[in-house]
Amino acid sequence: MPSSTPSEPALLEASDLERRFGAARALRGVSLTVRAGECHLVAGPNGAGKSTLLRLLAGLARPSAGTVLLEGRRLAGRPLRARQVAPPAEPALRRHIGLLSHQSQLYDDLTAGENLAFAARLHGLDHPEDRARSGLAAVGLAERADTPVRKLSRGMIQRVAFARAILHEPRLILLDEPFTGMDPVSSDAVRERLDALLRTGCALVLVTHDVLEAWELASHAHVMVRGEWMRSGPRGASMDGFLHEYREVVRA
Repeated sequence: MPSSTPSEPALLEASDLERRFGAARALRGVSLTVRAGECHLVAGPNGAGKSTLLRLLAGLARPSAGTVLLEGRRLAGRPLRARQVAPPAEPALRRHIGLLSHQSQLYDDLTAGENLAFAARLHGLDHPEDRARSGLAAVGLAERADTPVRKLSRGMIQRVAFARAILHEPRLILLDEPFTGMDPVSSDAVRERLDALLRTGCALVLVTHDVLEAWELASHAHVMVRGEWMRSGPRGASMDGFLHEYREVVRA
């Protein structure tokens, strides 16, 4: 469970985030501070606002209120006006973010290797084919480099998508159900890779329904219900205690 100390500056600081869709509020005054080496586990029932939070932290959408700072620089923050289109986050800042979302962001008709090489080019990385090969090797899929994504299993697609999310060596990695579809061996390999990244000073925000999969990685644990934190802070020693607290606040 790598972690930072409170004296370290925040890598990510989200303050009083709200996200409204008409009269509905998906997020209600959510704040989050993430430092290098920390893993923030976010749990909650379906529809709690967890994926919406990740989109705001990634700069893919603007909050209706509140701000997101990455390394002290504004990633998003001006409230949306009616029919205002949210401009993309500043590219120099986005380069520090890796996102694994529900959508794999992979092209079905391209091979696994072609997908990663294309992503490497988008990020302006040197030697994209070499980056693609090393990225696939890191997730145990070197032998699948020439296989079209549409012919891969769900778990393999998830591993390729994970490789894509970390290909450009981001400092902040946002993960939405990263272990979906993976067998135990693959889950262990991804968990080991994430642990290694934390030890290099990366930070994680990890959304999951399966707390067991991510508990050993987590330095902090949060519960979101109806767009609000019901529990937010350091992880604590007992997963059973956290799960009991989770059930209590979700049932309330």
